[in-house]
Amino acid sequence: MITLSLIGIGTGNVDHVTLAAVRALNAADVILLPRKGEAKSDLIDLRRVLCGELLDEAASTRIVEFDLPTRDGERPYLNAVDEWHNAIASVWAELMDTHLPSGGRVGMLVWGDPSLYDSSLRIAKRLTDSGRAVEVNVVPGITSLQVLTAEHKIPLNALAEPIQITTGRRLRERGWPEDAATVAVMLDSGGEFTTLPQDDTYIWWGAYLGMDKQCLIKGRLSEVSDEIIERRAALRKTHGWIMDIYLLAKQFLI
Repeated sequence: MITLSLIGIGTGNVDHVTLAAVRALNAADVILLPRKGEAKSDLIDLRRVLCGELLDEAASTRIVEFDLPTRDGERPYLNAVDEWHNAIASVWAELMDTHLPSGGRVGMLVWGDPSLYDSSLRIAKRLTDSGRAVEVNVVPGITSLQVLTAEHKIPLNALAEPIQITTGRRLRERGWPEDAATVAVMLDSGGEFTTLPQDDTYIWWGAYLGMDKQCLIKGRLSEVSDEIIERRAALRKTHGWIMDIYLLAKQFLI
C-alpha cells in the first residue's frame, strides 16, 4: 500500500506552510519534486529550500526529483490536459514502483492548496482508478488568493455578496460572471481583464505572491490596466516565468 500525501505548501514562503504540512513532510518516506525545465527552475528551487528548512535532520525522508512531462500546446486544451495528466500519473506510478516497491509513504508538495486550480487530485485518482493500492491524503495549504487579499489588505467579498473564481480564458469568453459582485481570476495568460469595461471596475493584482519578488498593483482598471500589462511583461522577461492572480470588483472593497 502506498499512502500519497498531497501537501499544500502555500506560495513557497516557509512562513505560509502549516504545522500539518510540516508533519506530513517529515512522515514521508519519499518526497517527489517535479522539475519543470530551466525557465521555471525557481519553482523547484523553492521546493528544495522548503525541504531543507522543514525536514528534521533525523528524518530518513528521501528526496527524489523527476522531470515533469510537458503538455502539447498544439492540441485542443482539454484533450491535451487529459493526455498530460495521464502521462504524469504514469511517471508517478513508475517512481513509486522504483523507490517504494514494498509500499510506504509518498509526499508531493503542491503549490497553494490541492483543491484550487490544481490537478494533483485528478492525477492521483488515475492511480486509484487503475487498481493501484494507493490511499490519498490531502493537507490543505494557503492559496495565492488568500495571500492576494492579505497583501492588499482587503476582504475577498463585498458585504453579503457572492464571489466567483474563474480563469482568464473564461473571463474573455463569457465576460463578467452573472450575479458575481467580485471575481477572482487565476490562470490568466496575460491581461484578459482588458476585455471588461474599464471605468466601473476595480482590480487588485499580484504576481509572485509570498516570494521575495512579489509585485502588487491596485486601482481602477482605466487607470492601472496598461501599467499591469507592462509590468507583467517586464517581470516575465526578467524571470522567465510568472504566476499572477487578481481580484475584480464593481465597487472598492474597503
